[in-house]
Amino acid sequence: MGLTGLEIFKQLPKKNCKECGQPTCLAFAMQLAAGKASLDACPYVSDAAREALDAASAPPVALVKIGAGEKAFQIGNETVLFRHDKRFEHPTGIAIQVSDTEDVKAKVEKINKLVFDRVGQVHEVNMVAVANDSGDAAKFADAVKTAQDNTAYPLLLISGDAGAMEKALEIAGANKPVVYAADANNYEAMVALAKKYEAPLVVKGSDLNNLADLVEKVVALGYKNLILDSGARELSKVVADQTQIRRQALKLFRPFGYPTIAFANNDDPIMESMYASTYVAKYAGIVVMNSAEPQHILPVITLRLNVYTDPQKPIAVESKIYELLNPGPDAPVLVTTNFSLSYFCVAGDTEASRVPAYIIPVDTDGISVLTAWAAGKFTPETIADTVKKLGILEKVNHNSIIIPGGVAVLSGKTAELLGCEVIVGPRESAGIPSFFKQRWLNK
Repeated sequence: MGLTGLEIFKQLPKKNCKECGQPTCLAFAMQLAAGKASLDACPYVSDAAREALDAASAPPVALVKIGAGEKAFQIGNETVLFRHDKRFEHPTGIAIQVSDTEDVKAKVEKINKLVFDRVGQVHEVNMVAVANDSGDAAKFADAVKTAQDNTAYPLLLISGDAGAMEKALEIAGANKPVVYAADANNYEAMVALAKKYEAPLVVKGSDLNNLADLVEKVVALGYKNLILDSGARELSKVVADQTQIRRQALKLFRPFGYPTIAFANNDDPIMESMYASTYVAKYAGIVVMNSAEPQHILPVITLRLNVYTDPQKPIAVESKIYELLNPGPDAPVLVTTNFSLSYFCVAGDTEASRVPAYIIPVDTDGISVLTAWAAGKFTPETIADTVKKLGILEKVNHNSIIIPGGVAVLSGKTAELLGCEVIVGPRESAGIPSFFKQRWLNK
């Protein structure tokens, strides 16, 4: 929630020196408010004004970086309550919990396999959470070492015992694990440990009022790399707390200006998936689950994908030649749009037909065939331009392409522009297998 131009103007020196490249300080302030200029361009802004403007312009939910290396990720930096107002910035991190009383290596190996290809993108879980269920500091440290040695994912270390946490951080601290958790009884020791290793620290309250008080105490100790846990575990209470924390953060109530963590742990893995999905939708920065089974994790990842895409920008595939089942020069050429769902429906049904083929998605800014046609983005000209640019007709010996049956009206003009045969295919991709049998293999 940025400042207005007038609010920024009040903090500027008002010299109208033009050294920032703007004719007046007010014009410069307006550029700052619009995000089109940097405060560094003003040579005369005071340190006090710079600090005030930096603090006021900070995102309502702070950015927190978790882990080190290629699997490191970020949470927070959120600016809206509803994604259609803008978008949500950083997808919820999914952590799978491992107890120090179980076979840590075996479960971590299962977690490492939770990688999915979804609408042409690779998606995975983000963390391994190691819990000190044994209450034994040495056993906890051994479990942390085993987890760290067998995964590239960042760790979430769960223990209320500062002594056990210290031993675990001696092993994993360099990789910036999340420290869980600082509460009313141990926050001073936990803050000291988090400071030492510059690790994100979860602050856990017993309710929202207690959480706010505790965050202020932690911040007073000089640490702001925080994640919040209201302490609620019942579904309705967690959702209420998550919503209230986000609302208050957007009102710039600074104690709640940090990302959150929610625990979906449930003996019933189906219920656990449902809980986790709810928390993904309702603002959790990290969701912790027990199950490491693909059928329980994929629904949560799919929902996360939907929630954390830009609602104003459809998911699209690259406009290029896609080869299915090792096609040769006699293979058919199917034309569609680059809307991910359109492409993957065509690709899936083509593979089901067992007929090797080429697919050419026309760049329609990621919208479907009929929508793109209505919007003037899937036209004879765009089809012809794409086919020529990609040179697909040079790879085949039949000089023909297949367009969707729903836009049969485009066939004549497209054939004229390309100088090739344009075949009208089925209206729906589900008809591709029978179309190939009836119209292509007997061609």
